Amino acid sequence: MSANCKAVQTRGAFSLACGVEVNILASAQAVWRILTDAEGFPRWNSTVTRVEGEIRDGAKIRLSVPGTERRFTPRVAFVVPGERMTWTGGFLPLFKGVRTFVLKRRGDGSTDFAMDERFAGLMLPFVRSALPDFRPIFERYAMDLKQEAERAG
Repeated sequence: MSANCKAVQTRGAFSLACGVEVNILASAQAVWRILTDAEGFPRWNSTVTRVEGEIRDGAKIRLSVPGTERRFTPRVAFVVPGERMTWTGGFLPLFKGVRTFVLKRRGDGSTDFAMDERFAGLMLPFVRSALPDFRPIFERYAMDLKQEAERAG
């Protein structure tokens, strides 16, 4: 993975997925601390203006993002500290979003960060036009995280 990252987005009739990867010159523990510090999120992440709640297994959080008054309320699940977590919202068969964060330690002390989000459901064809192009948002998120972890590192 290079210092820069490029997000990839795919669309199906009842699905939409976007993913991004970047190598971060910091330990997985350092990256994990940043990813799970709800209060500190808006300080480093230009794609989030506020996170309410605790980012921990089983918790429900409230995310505010720039450009909309709408709040997103995913549940944090499938947490393996320092390695992986998933945020889920909505419900199938109508509409569900699942965002997964994965950290992989490398032998040189750096960390490969990957984030993907998958939307699926019968309502997707009707709401698709209201969804943004997630690629620039994901690229900014990954580069903000990289910059913060390497600065703090």
